[in-house]
Amino acid sequence: MVKIVVSDNMRLTHEQEKRLKALGDVKIYNEAAKSDKESLERFNVAEIICTEKNQIENILYELKDKFISFPFVGMGWLDIDKLKQNSIKVSNAPGCNRMPVTEWILMMMIMLSRELYPTINNPSEKYAGFPKETQGLTFKKVTILGHGNVGKTIGEMCEHLGMEVTYFRRNDDLLKSVENADYVVNCLDRNKDTEGMLDKKFFESLKEAYFVSITDQQIYDVDAMKEALKRGNLLGAALDPAGVKPGDSSDPLYTDLSSNPKVLVTPHLAFNTDVAIRVGNEIMIDNVEAYLKGKQQNVIL
Repeated sequence: MVKIVVSDNMRLTHEQEKRLKALGDVKIYNEAAKSDKESLERFNVAEIICTEKNQIENILYELKDKFISFPFVGMGWLDIDKLKQNSIKVSNAPGCNRMPVTEWILMMMIMLSRELYPTINNPSEKYAGFPKETQGLTFKKVTILGHGNVGKTIGEMCEHLGMEVTYFRRNDDLLKSVENADYVVNCLDRNKDTEGMLDKKFFESLKEAYFVSITDQQIYDVDAMKEALKRGNLLGAALDPAGVKPGDSSDPLYTDLSSNPKVLVTPHLAFNTDVAIRVGNEIMIDNVEAYLKGKQQNVIL
């Protein structure tokens, strides 16, 4: 029987464990490995690996002849050439984070435009007369960078709120796409073409806009963004940097941005709901089933 390893407690449901165990000789670890050496020992005995990024990232290229199924989306951190050399195939779970991330984006757009954050549970906030008028989303223009699962869904939500929605797609003129935007939502996948795309020229071109991003920080120039916030052509920003370890509030990027009064930042938590975990694990197991049937799906390599 094919040997399958689940690296640690990935919050599989009883039914999901049952599905996996029907596919082969399955070992499910309840705790994360305490060292890279222990991770290697666990993975080397298996032909198929189901794991989160943090359990395999440091030792991935020491493995050979494996099929690895991940329960999440972002694969920009992979070195494709090294995977090919080691005969490693990888699949991901596209769309598993669609609704949770869309919720996060919409929440942040509202928090920025309505300037609600300082007033929530803050009795010390005093108003001289009637509170100042803030922006609603209706009638505003939003440009969404990327037209994948998340990009399309947030676009549909914005249309329901009466916003004017446009998309930036591959080969479009980036600066022209955002020249009239009140909001720019970055949903771009990280790859060779998008790394460094949102540079100084991009942030300088914005005109009193808000910037919301849920992607790897390798795509956007953080310093250029902060300069635009100082100048005022960027009114505010909300970020969930995908390169930060989920929940790591000590990460230097998170701590730096969290001190900026014009920035709302979370430490890579936009995806983190029961829905994303359940759907991601379901797709992860679907991918294993398809691989064993010789009908590979969602394969990055």
